[in-house]
Amino acid sequence: MTANRFRRIALGMSGAVEDAHMGHPDFRVGGRIFATIHGDQQFGMVKLTPDQQQQFVHEHPDTFAPESGAWGRQGCTRVRLKGADDDAVGEAMTRAWQNTVAREPVKRAGTPRRSPRRNTRARRP
Repeated sequence: MTANRFRRIALGMSGAVEDAHMGHPDFRVGGRIFATIHGDQQFGMVKLTPDQQQQFVHEHPDTFAPESGAWGRQGCTRVRLKGADDDAVGEAMTRAWQNTVAREPVKRAGTPRRSPRRNTRARRP
């Protein structure tokens, strides 16, 4: 598995787009990240549920591991690309995409909020 193969799998998900976040590529659907490629191009990340993460780590311990800290405890799962099985990564990517699609789309920044109208008419005595 290479970073380019990981990218092709991610972009094969319906509605997926590539963007960038903190200096590395990420993959989004509905404005939400479901996968990333680490800056070193040796690892990727898929956003799983903690239960899904536990399953993948148990079944493929040489490929999947929790990310560090709170992100890892929430299900963000590191993918060691070297030697990774395409089918296992494809299944994890599909689950991450499904988890993300099930959430509400992100509201775009820059969309003006509507404020209550002020009464600008001059009051008459």
